Amino acid sequence: MKIVVLDGYTENPGDLSWDSLEKLGEVTIYDRTPSDMVIARIGDAEAIYANKVAITREIMDACPKMRFIGVLATGYNIVDVVAAKEKGITVCNIPTYGTAAVAQFAIAMLLEICHHVAHHSAAVHEGRWETNEDWCFWDFPLIELDGKIMGIIGFGRIGQATGKIARALGMKVIACDEYPSDCGRKIGKYVDMDTLIRTSDVISLHCPLLPATQGIINKDSIAKMKDGVIILNNSRGPLIVEQDLADSLNSGKIYAAGCDVVSTEPIRGDNPLLKAKNCYITPHISWAPKESRQRLMDIAVDNLIQFIKGTPVNVVYK
Repeated sequence: MKIVVLDGYTENPGDLSWDSLEKLGEVTIYDRTPSDMVIARIGDAEAIYANKVAITREIMDACPKMRFIGVLATGYNIVDVVAAKEKGITVCNIPTYGTAAVAQFAIAMLLEICHHVAHHSAAVHEGRWETNEDWCFWDFPLIELDGKIMGIIGFGRIGQATGKIARALGMKVIACDEYPSDCGRKIGKYVDMDTLIRTSDVISLHCPLLPATQGIINKDSIAKMKDGVIILNNSRGPLIVEQDLADSLNSGKIYAAGCDVVSTEPIRGDNPLLKAKNCYITPHISWAPKESRQRLMDIAVDNLIQFIKGTPVNVVYK
């Protein structure tokens, strides 16, 4: 079997091994593939893997031997699933691999906002503590989370994992989700969206990007929030109307925001969040600890193994 990985660098920049995949056939791995080279690189391959490279109907038409598309991520919007189903091409994703990592990162952003650890460490290394006339100093308000309300929008696996950590910090957890569960009730209290927006001290987004959730954080919802609320988003960038968030940060209505995702990635230079006050932006790395990426690779390889056996798993369509 010929296997092609079209954009494998972010999954494996060199600290993992493709050996388990190479046992399944003749494998060609590309770090990145520009759109005008996708068809040529797939060629007569039967199985391909992609992360952000779009696999369109045109590409499927031009590569008739393709039988398996493995998405190296949970989201599979890069694939024309309708065309794949019509052509009998199996499309598999990675439904869960980074739950712990993403939840951990959400709390990491929150703790950085509350304590500014990196800033104060840099200040010490610059000599400011050595020359300070008092025995300590701090440049920003320091925030204690115990007793504060964490509102989580989207209370699936990642939202619940985030809630568990928040509870360990002494926070009260409330959540809004279309599908309440007994597991969720053990972690937090389900409330309606309006209650969550109005009462939370911290709002953390862990919901999918759907028409109903696009722009869910906007000037109207922000107006209902407590003054000084903290917003966290390491789910999907378009959940937030970025200009509205930037305006609210600059006015002080929102105290701070932590964003690991933005509406267009890589971020554009004209993104208003880049110049907003107290906005922490990281380059979509919540998912990226080595342990998480190894889990992703293991599942991705197993998806192909199960396909070869005739018992496909994690198929994105029915």
